[in-house]
Amino acid sequence: MKIAFFSEIGTNEKYFRKFDNARTEVAWCLALDAPMCSLNKIPLTDHYDLGIVIIPKNNPNVDLNHIRKVCDKVAVMQEGPHWFFQDYSLDQQFHYYNLLRNADWVYCHNESDVNYFTGLGCKDVRVMRSLMLPYGLVSRKDTLLDKYGDLPSPNAYKESATIIGGNFVSWYGGFDSYMVARNVGNPIVAPSMGRKQPLEDNIEDIEYLPYMTWREWVENLSEYNIGIHLMRTHAAGTFAMNCAWHGIPCVGYGGLDTQEILHPLTTIDVGDLEKAVWIAKKLKDDKFYKLCSETSLKRFEKNYTEEAWKINWHNTN
Repeated sequence: MKIAFFSEIGTNEKYFRKFDNARTEVAWCLALDAPMCSLNKIPLTDHYDLGIVIIPKNNPNVDLNHIRKVCDKVAVMQEGPHWFFQDYSLDQQFHYYNLLRNADWVYCHNESDVNYFTGLGCKDVRVMRSLMLPYGLVSRKDTLLDKYGDLPSPNAYKESATIIGGNFVSWYGGFDSYMVARNVGNPIVAPSMGRKQPLEDNIEDIEYLPYMTWREWVENLSEYNIGIHLMRTHAAGTFAMNCAWHGIPCVGYGGLDTQEILHPLTTIDVGDLEKAVWIAKKLKDDKFYKLCSETSLKRFEKNYTEEAWKINWHNTN
């Protein structure tokens, strides 16, 4: 099957495996040997069996009929949480809804999203799992096996540190993650995301990382031994996935496939901060930590390698 993705960042070209910002949508393209095409300047000299359209968060005014000029089938890929479109103006909300209904089918991020889109009237809804292709990168697991001949434990880190997954806005739930991380007692580190507030740099017990490319981020992530990401905005779930590749246990909310599948022992109900604190503290115990780490590593190999992703893709398409 000849496939192309269409997005606002598309240039009608294929990515290379060491692309610096090989986020999930790039990994999908690489796994399917598909170009990322422009939504506006489509390649009229090419033709595809399937076009997968990623509707821009800030501009949903996409014309699927335009994409159908070069594609036999057109599917819409969920971008952000399933409710995101309800922050659009009223006319754009209905436009987005019509895009979903007019697509041949809809791809969503999580099993928990399927019933939502089905309830909107989408007759064919399929889960496209998130994917990371750490081409040329070395995981924390491999580093420790080479050095110690054993899987990760808290004592295998030079200095125990907790990485939280986002900034202090409701989108990321950064305040919740911070409060739980404080109960662990280790130094706290956080990334700098697009919604970061200026005053966050004044928080004395958080070390903020500079803005990084995807490859820099994955490399840097190996330095921390506990991840906490209490993000209620369920979408691709890359933080939990990146942690699992390194064998880093991640405390996070259920409803997110990458969290539930890869970190079942540290997954909690949305809003249950009391249990989040209990689990985060328990990760200081070497035996429980190793169990969580080994579980995430094994489940990543089973479900989220490129080979596993392709098997899942072919089983659902």
